[in-house]
Amino acid sequence: MLNFTEEIKNEIIKNFSGGRQNVLAALSAFIRTSGSLIRSGGDYGFELSTESEHTAHFFAELIESAFGIEISEFSSRSDISSGRDKLIFSCVGESSTRLLLEMGILGEDEEGLFVSFSSSASSNDRASAEAYIKGAFLGGGSCTLPDSKSVSSTGYHLEVVFHNKITAGDFADLLCNFDIFPKLVMRKESAVVYLKSIEAISAFLGVADAKNALSKLDEVARERDAANNENRVNNCSVSNIDRTVSASVKQVQAIEIIRSTIGLQSLDENLFSVAEGRLADKNASMQELADRLKISKSCLNHRFRKIMDMARQLGDG
Repeated sequence: MLNFTEEIKNEIIKNFSGGRQNVLAALSAFIRTSGSLIRSGGDYGFELSTESEHTAHFFAELIESAFGIEISEFSSRSDISSGRDKLIFSCVGESSTRLLLEMGILGEDEEGLFVSFSSSASSNDRASAEAYIKGAFLGGGSCTLPDSKSVSSTGYHLEVVFHNKITAGDFADLLCNFDIFPKLVMRKESAVVYLKSIEAISAFLGVADAKNALSKLDEVARERDAANNENRVNNCSVSNIDRTVSASVKQVQAIEIIRSTIGLQSLDENLFSVAEGRLADKNASMQELADRLKISKSCLNHRFRKIMDMARQLGDG
């Protein structure tokens, strides 16, 4: 069974569309999250790694269809940190160097080629920006949902991990353009852009064109709201029961003081009926007792105050 992250990634791949610029943006983000630069002779290239065979073949096909660069060899390598196997594929040569320059991952000046960490040029228009966001999630993204029956307010989490803080900061700024306001934190050698609110995660999934995942998120949110409401009702009921029991105990104690000192027969008819009613049912709520005695709840409260005052005076005496 797929986890939620895999569901999102598969849906992004399924719905991905666009021309060369969109492919450039998505590939640029994928390299910046799950790739590394390599060099052979005077040429630069890139090596990509992913745990998903689906994602690996998706980008290999994109690279071939958009840029005519065929990637036919894949290797497997165990990831030291996670212990899971990753698929590795690489592209190096004159064509890959030109591609890296076009994506802005490499820059060029009078001294030659250099690596550029800034990614702002990869998302100049909205379509490219959306493609960049999709590529970033495919490369370094993950999303977890809480148990739908949990009543905790925490548990929603979406993050994208980058190799450096500059690129991560550019990505955070890019999300702000879509009214999605993430946080950025350094985690060991990586920079993590993350979202914790369901509203922000919903907006992110909308931009990523992951409609089915968005529907699942909404469903989990509704189920949690229902669980929270049920929990509030239960807490309210328990609280009411606690108050009823506490009041009843104090009332019975007062009645017993009166009975053991001057006797209940010394009470007037109204107070006697209240005392007798309480002793007959110590678990009844004030409203239930008032209904049985055919008086209002406020009247019952007034009579119990008299009984409590009388018991206090007898106790002090």
